[in-house]
Amino acid sequence: MGLFEAAGTRVIDSPAGTAKVDRAPEREAKEGRRPTERRLRQLALAVDAGAAVLPVGLLCALTRQPQPLLIAVLAGAAWLAVGASKNRYSRKEPAGDDAALPVLRDWLTMLGVLAVVCVVARLEVSLQVCVVALLPCLALGVARRRLVHRYLLAIRRRAQALRRVLIVGEAGAVDTVLAELAHRTDHEYVVVGSCLVGEETTDTAVPVPARLAADGNAAEAARDGETVLGCAAEVDADVVFVAPGRQLSAARVRRLAWALHDGGRNLAILPGLLDVSQHRVRLAKAAGLTVMHIDPARRRGMPVLLKQITDRLGALLLLLLLSPVFALVAAAIRLSSNGPVFYWQIRIGQDLMPFRMWKFRTMVVTADRMRAALEAANEHDGAMFKMRRDPRVTPVGRLLRRFSLDELPQLFNVLAGHMSLVGPRPPLPEEVERYDGTELRRLSVKPGLTGLWQVSGRSDLSWDETVALDLSYVDNWSYARDIGVLVRTVRAVVDGRGAY
Repeated sequence: MGLFEAAGTRVIDSPAGTAKVDRAPEREAKEGRRPTERRLRQLALAVDAGAAVLPVGLLCALTRQPQPLLIAVLAGAAWLAVGASKNRYSRKEPAGDDAALPVLRDWLTMLGVLAVVCVVARLEVSLQVCVVALLPCLALGVARRRLVHRYLLAIRRRAQALRRVLIVGEAGAVDTVLAELAHRTDHEYVVVGSCLVGEETTDTAVPVPARLAADGNAAEAARDGETVLGCAAEVDADVVFVAPGRQLSAARVRRLAWALHDGGRNLAILPGLLDVSQHRVRLAKAAGLTVMHIDPARRRGMPVLLKQITDRLGALLLLLLLSPVFALVAAAIRLSSNGPVFYWQIRIGQDLMPFRMWKFRTMVVTADRMRAALEAANEHDGAMFKMRRDPRVTPVGRLLRRFSLDELPQLFNVLAGHMSLVGPRPPLPEEVERYDGTELRRLSVKPGLTGLWQVSGRSDLSWDETVALDLSYVDNWSYARDIGVLVRTVRAVVDGRGAY
């Protein structure tokens, strides 16, 4: 099959699979993308301004503060100014579960700016009134960013608001980038072509309008910019991704950047990092070089202490609140099948330390002895054992698993310090025996009662997807991300998908 079908359909083959994309929606999206982004930006400005001006003006008037209208206008201006200075109205604004902490920092900065302005202007206004009045501003700021993020994800999945990408690099690097982009849908990029360096060939069936000479050919390398600009125009690319390599030196990338920017094209450099959150990245300069510092994962300090306090207090509070549920579940298990109410297994925790993990019993008493006979029916790849219709599960156990009620006794493990409220899935010893060095990285933190694996599909995930999610959590942990996972867990439990 050709690169472009006669009916206007583009076929991309990649190591991650084959995707057929209708080009007509992309053309329509390209024409309507900028107005959509402009409307979203205008709406964001209006929401943020209203969230600051209206509550401040109303509360200042009700409490008889001097010049309530002026104070409200200053609050709105300060909020918008702080947001604009932090690029909160651009593509790079915080979104999704990572939105809360940056918005809180902006809000605190805005309070400081407003306090300075009031002192300089000699406005006698109550600080307590302003803080209370600006709380809706904080809440709406987080909600607005999350709603915009979900909206953008939805229209991207419908092949709208996509950015067309031309990849420049060696064949292996191009294959890797295309595979990673094809593997996920939570981004805005669609690859429409590649410009290969050297004479190597690529297995991906994206258009290759032209090639760049090997790095040793200085005369031809000088024409890189002209060649790439021509490729970008031919495939109608919005942005050029450059993957530096042995044949694409820093000096050559620099000249290419000059040509692309002079030609009105956007440029992005791919450093070859996977799953590194933005909060861990710092840029610096050294002798003209751009140095990218990657901060280590947080393992100590105030955020970790706050996580430990949240784990213990949260587990204790949930045990008290859910005690009636514990009683009902225990009664249902005892009345429906023979055997104990609770079931425990040896699981492997942080730093390969084994511990006894508690659950409500959902299987028949002889379930462990039946495991070997069912190995051939395992529906999960990798080290885990899962069956959708496991004959060992009791009728009541199936209901408990559907709503994750069987996991509630693990709150005792959290209270004892063996587990955390949020973390990777705790594995069995026989699973750990099959781990490689990468998979063992999951055990560098405490396992969790819930985690990214639960809010992202649970047993429906492949082993590679489960490991990728756990590694992303281990490397990019933050307290705000934990809170986001806990909130999403409620929705995942109610939905029940992947629970069996």
